[in-house]
Amino acid sequence: MKCILLFPAWNPYETFSKHTAESQVNIWPPLGILYIAGNLIRAGHSVKVIDGSFNTNYDIIQQVKDFRPDFVGISSTTYAWKSALQTAKDIKALNSNIHITVGGAYAIAQREKAFKDDMAIYIDSLCYTEGEYVTLQILNRLENKTNLSNVLGTIFRDEDGRIITNPPSPPIENLDDIPFPPRFLLGNLNKYVSPPGTYKRLPMTTMFTSRGCSNLCIYCFQIYRDRHIRYRSPENVVSEIEECINKYGIKEIKFLDDQFAGDYSRVEKICDLMIEKKLDITWYASIIAGSVDLPLLKKMKRAGCWAILIGAETGVQKNLDTIQKNVTLQQIEQTVKWVKQAKIKPYTPFMFGIPGETYEDGLKTIKFACKLNPNYVDFNALTPFPGTTIYNNYTKYGTIAEDSNDYTFQHVAFVPYTMTKEQIIKLRQIAFKRFYSRPNYILKKLFEVRSIYDIKALLKGGISLFWIWAGRNIFDPDEMKRKETRRITNRRDIKKYID
Repeated sequence: MKCILLFPAWNPYETFSKHTAESQVNIWPPLGILYIAGNLIRAGHSVKVIDGSFNTNYDIIQQVKDFRPDFVGISSTTYAWKSALQTAKDIKALNSNIHITVGGAYAIAQREKAFKDDMAIYIDSLCYTEGEYVTLQILNRLENKTNLSNVLGTIFRDEDGRIITNPPSPPIENLDDIPFPPRFLLGNLNKYVSPPGTYKRLPMTTMFTSRGCSNLCIYCFQIYRDRHIRYRSPENVVSEIEECINKYGIKEIKFLDDQFAGDYSRVEKICDLMIEKKLDITWYASIIAGSVDLPLLKKMKRAGCWAILIGAETGVQKNLDTIQKNVTLQQIEQTVKWVKQAKIKPYTPFMFGIPGETYEDGLKTIKFACKLNPNYVDFNALTPFPGTTIYNNYTKYGTIAEDSNDYTFQHVAFVPYTMTKEQIIKLRQIAFKRFYSRPNYILKKLFEVRSIYDIKALLKGGISLFWIWAGRNIFDPDEMKRKETRRITNRRDIKKYID
């Protein structure tokens, strides 16, 4: 069958402040739909991938019209849900016989509720578990002209319009069996980048070496709630790295695992293979404080690791306990210290708006961030996405936004009873100003300049810092309304974010 897999049209100005977007925007390859695409291609289907990061909805519909698919799969986050529904409506207007399936975090979390949305009448089915094999089963049923009864992990409408929910599909245990993402479907990979300062070389790509997380953080969404981590073998991981280098010319990889170092010996083996094969690759990974030691970090460094994200989240222990982070402030400090000793750059994101957090707690978090003195830091608003413990029990913790567009780390979708929305916005402004304005930090960054990427990161960061100092409320959601921004219409319009 002819299939299109897509992510809806997206504009960075819809998520980030127009004054700081150039130093914050993430544009990563849509790995979720690429994994599905690889499995469909292996089964003999014809697949096209459309990334809404570089296309307007009009562009997407034109490509659908030209390709004439039998099936369209739409992946959606919470903030992109309305765009996903609009795209589905417009596709049905082209050809009502095209089967449309939605998936992604929002659909998985909301399930029947998402299917009952007013605009969801244009959706034929919904996948609420991992999509690689479920999508393949959907296509098999469509080819045989039968309904989706007993296709595990799906919700669909039968011939009478009734919503039928099938039991969930089990998690995929053998991740090595899934084909590598067919990155050639994305075109020029140079367009995908992380924020300035969080990458060293282009082209870069992202990769998962595992799925799942063992922690129970109340703000984090996981498809399967048993907190079981499934790992790819070291040999399979390194084979994909080699493909990225040899087939796509990739020079840097950002590993997106929730717990890259969840299995100590596996990380050692991955690093040993990378060192043995002398792979010319730099990389960036995320770890949980306390999961690594200095010997492992030094080996990661030898294998090409240059930066590590450590989710610090807050500088107050009671807040760490509230979100069930399962770490201590001492572990965070020790891990950051070891990362620096291994000559790897630490990146520690923080959040404001934790249940029970006060404005004074927020100020302590800012002080803690400055004490840690990582290479790069971010200060976000806690966002309780659908399916998380906070979202499902929000009346216990505070209030949530009704507009799905607010569910980004930049907007304030959740306000605990102990704070106000205005205080969260103010804390973000103070935090960025205090951390990045320190003379010692600025001098350090100037002396670290080694490449054109470093210069660009410094310039874009400086511009954002200027607006943070000059603007009174640049993180106020009213500053980021769609009606006040322009729509990105083609590759040239977004070029300034990735050059």
